[in-house]
Parts: sequence; structure tokens; C-alpha cells
Amino acid sequence: MNRSDEAKGLVGEVRAQIGILVGFVGLMWAIEILDLFLGGALDQFGIRPRSIVGLRGILFAPFLHGSLLHLMANTVPFVILGWLVMLRRTRDFWPVTIIVTLVAGLGTWLFAPPWTVHIGASGLVFGYLGFLLSRGYFERSFGSIAMSLLVGLLYGGMIWGVLPGQIGISWQGHLFGFLGGILAAQMLAEPRRRAS
Repeated sequence: MNRSDEAKGLVGEVRAQIGILVGFVGLMWAIEILDLFLGGALDQFGIRPRSIVGLRGILFAPFLHGSLLHLMANTVPFVILGWLVMLRRTRDFWPVTIIVTLVAGLGTWLFAPPWTVHIGASGLVFGYLGFLLSRGYFERSFGSIAMSLLVGLLYGGMIWGVLPGQIGISWQGHLFGFLGGILAAQMLAEPRRRAS
């Protein structure tokens, strides 16, 4: 493969990454703007713990937010951490997102207090954080360890969000999202090459 082909491949990867992130964020914003016009009626489709109908929220909750401020708070870390998940391989984004969504959603559904509704993309944000921080441990390659250290320096302070604290914040979504990211890192880790 010559340099021209490599450059075209790189441009194609970057375009795919931008398309994925713009698509996700655009959908979140479109849904929140629609929800504003509906007076917050869509928020009922969030995760409702231990309610059968609340299981649907596992799929819908990441796209629903309580306000534009809530959505703005999730947008920037979602874009940055989501892009870092794709930095090595764009295709990693999909299994990481699916695993994190399921683990965060099921954990919230099982362990959050009854009669509550949980919405927001922060479970994904914490999942991407867990994935990026732990991938270095599971792969033990220079690149993955360097990325884990960089993410730890930039976003390590977020880790406190997995603990109970602020009323109205779904720490369960944060905690189980983070654990889902660790699980995804373990499942997707490239096997270490052994010296022969």
C-alpha cells in the first residue's frame, strides 16, 4: 500500500468517526429539542427500576436528558471520550457502546431506588472512561497504557461520580457504565504478543 492509499484510508476513518459522533450527538439534541416542545413527556421512557416497562429505558435512556444543560454537560465528554475509544479502531465504538449500554442499563434497573426514572448519556460517558482507563491494564502495550494514563490525567477526576453523592444524579448509571467499560476493555483486549 502506498502513501496515497494510506492517506485516503486515514481520511476515510476520520470521516467515519466524525459521522458516528455527529450522528449520535445530533440524535440526542434532536430528541431533547422535541422533548422540550412536548414538556418533558419523553423522559418517561427512561429506565424505571424493577419495572418491566422500565426495561425499555435501557435502550432509550442514553438519548434522553432532563434539560439542555444536562445534555450540554454530557455532550463534550461524550464526543471526546467516544472519539478516543475509536482512535485505534473505529469499529471498537460499537461493541463498547453496546456492552456499556446494557451493563449500565441493567445495573441501574436492578439497583436504583424504585419509583425513579433514570435518563442521560452519562452512563455511556462513564463507560467510555472505564474502557479507556482499563484497556492499558488488559492489553499491556505501550500505546494502550499511554492512552490510559492520558485519559486518567484528563478525566480521572470524574471517577468520583460513581459514588453516591448529589441528589438527582444517577450514580448507579455512572457506576455500572464504568463497570461496563471495564468489561468491554477485557472482552476486546488484543492478546499480548509473546517473545519467541
